[in-house]
Amino acid sequence: MAKESGLGWTTCSVDDATGTPQDIRNDITNLQFATPRAVQDVTGIDKSAMERLLLLADFSITMNGVFNDAAGKSHAVFKTVPSTSVARTVTLAVSGQSLVNECVFTDYPLTRSDSGELTWAVPGVLSDGTVPTWTGA
Repeated sequence: MAKESGLGWTTCSVDDATGTPQDIRNDITNLQFATPRAVQDVTGIDKSAMERLLLLADFSITMNGVFNDAAGKSHAVFKTVPSTSVARTVTLAVSGQSLVNECVFTDYPLTRSDSGELTWAVPGVLSDGTVPTWTGA
């Protein structure tokens, strides 16, 4: 597989509170996501190095973006985070690789900087117990 940049995302959608996917790529300036595994230390006193077992898989994401209150854009998607308790499908795709997870979003913090930008940073975590799995070529 070739090395590539993170340019040209083909999909970054998040369901709104009604379960309708919304393409919010144009509002996102950067994002971080992780697919960690928990580990259990099972090192016996007979060892001189760590022994571990892999446990549950997880997914977390934080999307950072620019406030946009147009229909179907980021504010329409995230404004219901404080008032609804719904899982939302998050779909990420770049270079033919896709990662789809059901997430709950835990906050919709807005920041107005001293220079006037109005931005947000929305954290989400896995909600349905399905192991995060990349698909694609």
